[in-house]
This record gives sequence, C-alpha cells and structure tokens, in this order.
Amino acid sequence: MAVLEFEKAGLRRAPARFSMGAILAVLSLAALAAAWLLPLAWIAVTSLKPAPEIIRLPIRWLPAHPTAHNFAVALTTNRTAPISRAFLNSTIVAVSETLLTLALDTMAGYALARLEFPGRRLAFGVVVASIMVPFQVTLVPLYLMFQQAGWLNTYQALVLPGLSRAFGVFLMRQFFLTLPRDLSDAARIDGAGPLTVFTRVALPLVRPALAALGIFTFLRSWNEFTWPLIATSRNDMMTLPVALSRLLGSFFVEYGIVMAGATVAALPLIIVFFVAQRQIIQGVALTGMKD
Repeated sequence: MAVLEFEKAGLRRAPARFSMGAILAVLSLAALAAAWLLPLAWIAVTSLKPAPEIIRLPIRWLPAHPTAHNFAVALTTNRTAPISRAFLNSTIVAVSETLLTLALDTMAGYALARLEFPGRRLAFGVVVASIMVPFQVTLVPLYLMFQQAGWLNTYQALVLPGLSRAFGVFLMRQFFLTLPRDLSDAARIDGAGPLTVFTRVALPLVRPALAALGIFTFLRSWNEFTWPLIATSRNDMMTLPVALSRLLGSFFVEYGIVMAGATVAALPLIIVFFVAQRQIIQGVALTGMKD
C-alpha cells in the first residue's frame, strides 16, 4: 500500500547505481573469500577420500568413493590421543579460559577506567607495556613453576597461563571509557554501591565488548599449540593441536586421517565465527570511541 501511494503521488524510486569502485571492491572481497574457503573445502573433501584417491593424479576434487573410515580412525586411534578425547580436552580448556578471562579482564578494565586509586595510570602503563613481552619468554619460568607445584598434565596448567592477558584488559578499559558517567552517578545517588553499579549498570552496556573478547579468547585458546605441547606429555591430556601434530608419522603420513582430524578441529571455530561475526565487528568498531 505504501508503495502504491508513493507511485500515485508521482514519485519514482531512484534506480540503484553502483560505481565501478564498488563493483571492484565486491569482486575483490569475493575473490578473497574464495581464496580463504578453498583450503577448508580441500581439507573437508580430502577427509572423505580413501588413500588411493588422495595421491591420485590428476587430482580430483570430489571423491569417487566417499568413506567415513578416516573419521573413525582419527576419533579412536591409539597412536596418540584420540581426536574425540583431545576435542573434549580442548573444549574444557577453551570454555574455562574464556569464562575466567571475561571475569578477570572485565573487573580489571572497569577498575582502570572508572575507579580512582593511587597508581592507576602507572598500572595501566604496565598492562600496556606487557603486550610487548613475547609469550615465549615466559615459557621456562611457567614450566618450572607448574613443575614445582605438581600441576603438569593437568587442566590447571593448560588454563591458568592464558588468563587475564593485557589485550583483554585494554579492550575492556577502552570500552568502559565510552560509557557516560551520568549513568553511574545516577545509580550512586539512588544508593547503589560500587559492586551494584558494576554489575547492574556497566556490565549490561558492554555486551558487544564481552562478546568480542570471549570469541577472541576462545579462538586463541582453541588454537594454542606451544604451551600445551610443553605442559602435557600424557595422551589423555593432549589438546587438539597437539594431538593433530602427533598424527603425522615419521616416515609415512596418512593424509586422510590427518585431514579428518583437522576437519573436526576446525568445525567449532567456523561455527563460532559465522554465528558471532556481527558481535566481533561491533565490539572492535566501538572500542576506543569516547563520549
């Protein structure tokens, strides 16, 4: 009805016009997306091929005789940690690290942004400076500390080193700075204490930043390889990246099994990214904007 009235009034919609620059930008982004998806598609297709088809020349994209044998072997192998067990370990570590990081980084970011205490600027400077320290520098001290505590080959050793990194504290602080102070002042006038202002006023307003930080933390923890390789030596405590590396033999590589394990490891990341990509963009776009 609105469209008919619009046309009766003698008004016409302006035809959509696309500049050559916009068309080239869309084509470039489509080419980049195809280049990014091509290796993932090759991994998934190869995981369904029997061994003779994988090494066959000329290369065929689609398997002539698709099979789930590679997935069955990868999920139950005794050569290293079964992918099913490694998947469980990675899930426990990634979820635990994400939840604890959100709690710690949110409180630290709020304190550095809103609370007045001596040395606040110095504390923030130390946090920012710690970003320049490579994680590899801390590997030996971390290993010795967890060895003396008897925590090697435990979930504590896999989760604790990744908690409250400088990036998360910086991200949350910058986001809290964008909130109007009038909201917290009004809550204090109504009798709200610092904890109530933090949980009831500030936290609901920083959901985009929380979502972005949670996604970044989960992806980083899921893909972490160096520290789990050092901190675990038992098959039942290996995470997915370590278990996948152990699937590679010294003299012979069963590509179908490796590709099946890589497919299982990549699926959660792909799902998380496509489901939460809007929160990632919104969280990053709003960070650093100050009223």
